[in-house]
Amino acid sequence: MPEPICDIGLIGLAVMGQNLVLNMNDHGFKVAVFNRTVSKVDDFLANEAKGTQVVRAHSIEELTRRLKKPRRVMLMVKAGETVDQMIGQVAPHLEAGDILIDGGNSLFSDSTRRTKALAEKGILFIGTGVSGGEEGARHGPSIMPGGNPAAWPHVKPIFQAIAAKVDDGTPCCDWVGEEGAGHFVKMVHNGIEYGDMQLICEAYDLLQRGLGLTADELHEVFANWNQGELDSYLIEISSDIFAKKDKDGGPLVDKILDAAGQKGTGKWTVISALDTGQPVTLIGESVFARCLSALKEERVAAAKILSGPSAKPAAGDHAAFIEDVRRALYCSKIVSYAQGYMLLRAAGEENHWNLNMGGIALMWRGGCIIRSRFLDKIKEAFDKNREITNLLLDSFFSSAVNQYQDSWRKAVAHAAQMGVPTPAFSTALAFFDGYRAARLPANLLQAQRDYFGAHTYERVDQPRGKFFHTNWTGHGGRVSSGSYNA
Repeated sequence: MPEPICDIGLIGLAVMGQNLVLNMNDHGFKVAVFNRTVSKVDDFLANEAKGTQVVRAHSIEELTRRLKKPRRVMLMVKAGETVDQMIGQVAPHLEAGDILIDGGNSLFSDSTRRTKALAEKGILFIGTGVSGGEEGARHGPSIMPGGNPAAWPHVKPIFQAIAAKVDDGTPCCDWVGEEGAGHFVKMVHNGIEYGDMQLICEAYDLLQRGLGLTADELHEVFANWNQGELDSYLIEISSDIFAKKDKDGGPLVDKILDAAGQKGTGKWTVISALDTGQPVTLIGESVFARCLSALKEERVAAAKILSGPSAKPAAGDHAAFIEDVRRALYCSKIVSYAQGYMLLRAAGEENHWNLNMGGIALMWRGGCIIRSRFLDKIKEAFDKNREITNLLLDSFFSSAVNQYQDSWRKAVAHAAQMGVPTPAFSTALAFFDGYRAARLPANLLQAQRDYFGAHTYERVDQPRGKFFHTNWTGHGGRVSSGSYNA
């Protein structure tokens, strides 16, 4: 029987799994590996893991026998049914106090279910978000663990060692919360990522169609933006993308089909927002923008039938227009994060997760796709006031949107006049205007609901929670609806 010498086992040797293994090996941890297609194990040891301390296993039983107690097994397999199947195969080889970790992009409610089910067997479950793509997994990802708190001390040294570090050496990994909290935070991260990417694409579209900027000029604009407030991984890689040439010497970005893909985490974020009643409009529009882009053939046909304004370059100073777009992007980004944090707060309260809002921003400062200078300001906002209800109310962010909103409005207006779609810019501005409105037209909406459905309404001259019904036509009855949803 092999001696239990390994610190952790990992199952699933696709690129993310392989890179996490090599990262752990670099930090002095001995890792046992297994893959359902067993030939991949030998191939990995013969190539990427050649010369490392990585230990091969040709069965789950062999993998678990090689692990020190408490055994730690990390799954890097496809989310959904595959995770449940793998848990079913691994759990019989574990005992009370052992730890199972799901490092894929699982739905948070699945992680909650798995935490509870495995706890009944004495097995400690962790559902952890891992962000940063292939490069992050290899050299330092952002890691967002949640699940059974008793498991955290046993995986903390490994996770914090392999995680990305910010300038002061703080790891971009800390305990998020109970049950599915880790995967929920990763889901919101991915939703914000959808929003960031859509906003950047709208800025690109405005500058390309509005000013006729070339890919080389866009490269310079985005490189310049990355030196200031918008300093971030996604702005940086966008600048690099504009500079990349195809074999014929032309910009590669112009050769890529404009039909976006998605794996579902943005959709999950929007569904969660609807379930908790949070107006996460920007991420919603970002998901729908991808859906619209996928209708490529329909759009091509529609372009021949549906007319719009002549897309002429914006009149006046090009530098001023570029600055308007930059400011619109920055303000919209603030709204996107404000909405994301509204969702985190609501989910934390609903599920009784004690989420550390500032700590989440810290975990996102390095390693992950949405890493940016901007996140330091979110951490500072929660350091100043842990109970702040919305980031827009923080002095730094409120000053920024108050100062930049004229440019924001100009950019959205120019887009409408040129027929360039900016759903994320526009919905962010609409949310800002709605959130700062002391009175909205929902009074009419409530009157309509009461008129056709006797749903009742509250009055401005009466205490909240006191409901009224009016017989609007003179023919209605005295009985109102039995439910009221504000």
